[in-house]
Amino acid sequence: MTRKSIFTLMVALASCWAASAQKYNYVDKSVAVVGNEVVLISDIEGTVKERGAQGLSSDRNVRCEVLESILESKLFLMQARIDSLTVNQDNVDGMLSQRIDSWLTYLGGQEKLEEYFGKPLYRIRQDLRQQYEDMSLSQQEQMEIMKTVPDMTPLDVKAYMDTVDTKNLPIVPIKYQLSQICLYPDREAADLAVREKLLELRERIINGDKFATLARMYSEDPGSARRGGELGMASKSIFWPVFSDAAMSLKPGVISQIVETPDGFHIIEVIEKNGDMFNARHILMKPKYTQEDKDKAFKTLDSLRSEILNGAVTFQMAASFYSEDAPTRTNGGQMSDPNTGSSYFEIDQLKPEDYKAIKDLKEGEISQPVESTDNDGRQDQVKDYVVGKTNYKIIRVDKILPAHTATFENDFAQLQSEVKMVRQQAAIDEFLEKKIGETKVVIDPMFKDCEFRRPLWATKFREE
Repeated sequence: MTRKSIFTLMVALASCWAASAQKYNYVDKSVAVVGNEVVLISDIEGTVKERGAQGLSSDRNVRCEVLESILESKLFLMQARIDSLTVNQDNVDGMLSQRIDSWLTYLGGQEKLEEYFGKPLYRIRQDLRQQYEDMSLSQQEQMEIMKTVPDMTPLDVKAYMDTVDTKNLPIVPIKYQLSQICLYPDREAADLAVREKLLELRERIINGDKFATLARMYSEDPGSARRGGELGMASKSIFWPVFSDAAMSLKPGVISQIVETPDGFHIIEVIEKNGDMFNARHILMKPKYTQEDKDKAFKTLDSLRSEILNGAVTFQMAASFYSEDAPTRTNGGQMSDPNTGSSYFEIDQLKPEDYKAIKDLKEGEISQPVESTDNDGRQDQVKDYVVGKTNYKIIRVDKILPAHTATFENDFAQLQSEVKMVRQQAAIDEFLEKKIGETKVVIDPMFKDCEFRRPLWATKFREE
């Protein structure tokens, strides 16, 4: 099921360490003041805990690094208020709802959440809203500073290349331009087979078989199948909408009709509902494609590949007549990145099975038939990739751009972006250096051994 991972939820909890400092008998105190803004030691420890949960490391003392980052954020926040920037409440509301839903799901409901943080839900929302509003203002101020940097002209880019060490120029990774011919298996027959099996299981449950027993035997959701299909108390927002709508419409103990999501087909039994949260069991089954389907598609693709190699037909013509992938068929089979529209792919933009098929090919060569997936699906909230449909394809390598150091002639757009980012960072650095110098900042001596990136911080320690 498409639930947020436990890891993500633990990180979310860690970021609000300050709110639960008392629960852990943690003695909180102020460790820095920036203008009218206070930095608490719990702010630092919460971020350190979150970074650790994410597996992030640093060559410097992590608490020193976190403190410096918080101090900089406070400077941006102060300037945002001076500049009368306003909070984007729609974004804040979205982030707030997502975070609260994550906590509710991980902890098992409102009562457990309030017990964990030692305060009612409305207070948790208030505290978290303030954090998000401050973050929104700080980010907006940084954007305002970066907007002062104009687009780079060719002269700017040339001047940059004349002054920067060649080894510091960006490396352009290897890129592929590809075309494909795709065939799809008989989805209708596979879907029908799954629906018939789920209808049989639903009938058995209605006639007295235990839902949990059948879920352990047949469900293809490995996480919940071990628990008899039970998902646990969770916010409806973390499931596919069609799944949540079906579950929320059920009375406890009633078995749903078949529900189709990008994960497959389900039958659902709701155990408990509480507001926008529910605990349910489900049995997930996915369409299966037979070896006969694959063999038939591979035979057709093999024949097309031979005809193309023999010169009987061009790849573009074969794609236009035979490919069943609409987006590429109309373009002679040429593939493009659905996110950027670019016809060139870096390795990490290709599906693993596609890259495996073409990685040893030269320009103009065509792969053997391969089983893959398309992009006709939704973004999976846990796995972070597009859930697509099975297809079979042959891929031609149209062009290979080898990895190389960026050049003015061939990679101007990338260099232009690189130079602008360098100038934007310089503008940020200039702003911070100025603000550190003119703002009243006091840092606790407990951090006096820190090696800050910006030396001016070392002049801001409180006298012992």
